[in-house]
Amino acid sequence: MLAAPLLDALIDRALEEDLAGGDLTTEACVEASARATAKAVARKPLVACGGAVFLRVFQRLDPAVEGEVLVEDGTAVETGAVLWTIRGPARALLSAERTALNLAQRMSGVASEARRYAAAIPAGSGVRITDTRKTTPGLRALERYAVRVGGAHNHRDNLGSAVMIKDNHIVAAGGISTAIARARARAPHTTKIEVEVASLKELDEALAARADIIMLDNFTLDDVKTAAARARSGQHGRPLLEVSGGITLERIPELAAAGIDVISVGALTHSARAADIALDLAL
Repeated sequence: MLAAPLLDALIDRALEEDLAGGDLTTEACVEASARATAKAVARKPLVACGGAVFLRVFQRLDPAVEGEVLVEDGTAVETGAVLWTIRGPARALLSAERTALNLAQRMSGVASEARRYAAAIPAGSGVRITDTRKTTPGLRALERYAVRVGGAHNHRDNLGSAVMIKDNHIVAAGGISTAIARARARAPHTTKIEVEVASLKELDEALAARADIIMLDNFTLDDVKTAAARARSGQHGRPLLEVSGGITLERIPELAAAGIDVISVGALTHSARAADIALDLAL
């Protein structure tokens, strides 16, 4: 997850978004001296994630708020489970409620989706499920943490963390071989070269250029198997094979058995539904 100063900055921006004009309802209805307790309750089955973030939101608004994480991140719970509790000034609990739930629901939703995909990998398979950069702007670190909590893995953190030559790079560079050659000549020697291919013909070109990692984009199952056989022939080393595009939960077992190494799934983040968590308050 984020380092504490960066996490606090993210939370402060989220609170400012909701409280820029104050909380008219709470300030009008609730005495400043009132105190309350509240519990975050799972309304549907989910994988809990973001307990520390949930608590930190309230504490950024009022340091007097205290709380406990009753369910550790990564724990699968059923409907009705009490995940986290808080206590302190009632105004702070009410004013920070939505921001805290927005973040925790998002993180738990991503963790739950990642758990479903990770669980679909057949036992004994060495294939790993990874996320992509299709994340919510500003929330990538939280969502990527949630992916790990759910049992899947992260792809590259950002554009500066790896060389990944995609279709538009290939067009701009003038071809796969040229793009790979330029990347190898200019990138740090510690950096692996990944290239995206959209056909078996492009696969052969990437193999001949000795890409370290080859992403098979929107390949059929038969073409994935053919690509795996060609990559394992030994003629061009042994690149890692990644499949991406059109990945559904139902396809995971057959793809894992097809001889590839990585399945990258944008849906882990961009299509994950927020988990259903409610905050029940009592005086």
